[in-house]
Amino acid sequence: MEALVAIMTRKSVREFGYKPMPDDALKKLLAAGMQAPTARNGQPWHFVVVSDREMLLRIPEFSPYTKMVAEASAGILVCGDTQNERSREYVVQDCAAATENILLAAHAMGMGGVWTGVYPDEKKMEGFRKLLGIPAHIAPVSFAVIGFPKAIGRAEMRYNGERVHRGKW
Repeated sequence: MEALVAIMTRKSVREFGYKPMPDDALKKLLAAGMQAPTARNGQPWHFVVVSDREMLLRIPEFSPYTKMVAEASAGILVCGDTQNERSREYVVQDCAAATENILLAAHAMGMGGVWTGVYPDEKKMEGFRKLLGIPAHIAPVSFAVIGFPKAIGRAEMRYNGERVHRGKW
């Protein structure tokens, strides 16, 4: 799938038909995440792949908008190292770029996904830290739920010229 087609047709998927995620597909998603641009090339990210059914089912206990994990193939928690000297202050932006790359790659590969926010919600961050054994200096930023969609709706065109300002506000 061409890049612009993937960008313009990607839509959040919240209904999955469970099927295991092949290891090679997962590796491609993670590689796509790691191709994202980062401030000062800091690459502060870490990725925690969650595919164990029991672990996935515990996530909605502290992150209520993740109920779709019950039928998803996997979740990818995108985290940032807050001790990264090169880009500590840009960890959230860097991890956001990685998350979007993962979602676009999933779509381009015939899968679907949805971005669920974690940072700066302390309850969600602490829930992921406890469940997955994440060290204190690692900030859970976002959780991408990935799987094989039951159906993919039509993406809406979101371009709004009223939001574009040229040269000045």
